[in-house]
Amino acid sequence: MKAETRLFAILVPFFVLMTVIYAYFTDLGEWVGIVGIALTAALCGFVAFYLWLTSRRLDMRPEDNLQGEIAEQSGEYGFFSPHSWWPLWLAMSAAVLFLGVAVGWWLFVIAAPFAAVATVGWTFEYFHGEKAV
Repeated sequence: MKAETRLFAILVPFFVLMTVIYAYFTDLGEWVGIVGIALTAALCGFVAFYLWLTSRRLDMRPEDNLQGEIAEQSGEYGFFSPHSWWPLWLAMSAAVLFLGVAVGWWLFVIAAPFAAVATVGWTFEYFHGEKAV
C-alpha cells in the first residue's frame, strides 16, 4: 500500500497549490471552485492517512516488495459470478434513472423500483436456505 499512500499524499500539496492559484486568478470571487479544490485536497489527505494506517496493520503485499516475484501474487482473488444477469438489469435501471434526472422526474420514479429490485437481486443472488430472498 506504499505506492497508493504516496500517490494520495503527493496529491495533497498539488491540490493546495491549485487552490491558491485558482483563488489568485479568480480574485477570490468564485468561492465554489476554491472550496471544491480545497475539499479535494482534504479528501486526498484523508485517503492517504487511511491507507497509511491500514498499511501499518497489514503484512507487506507482494506488489510492495521490490524484489517480489509474480508467483507470489498467485492464488484466489475472490468469487466472481460467471452467469449473473443482475448487473445487466441494474445497469439498464441506472441508465434510465440518470436519464430521468435529465428528462423528467416521472421517468426516474418509474425506474427507481426496478433499480431497487436489481440491487437486492444482485446482492442476495447466492443466498440459499433460511436466509434466501
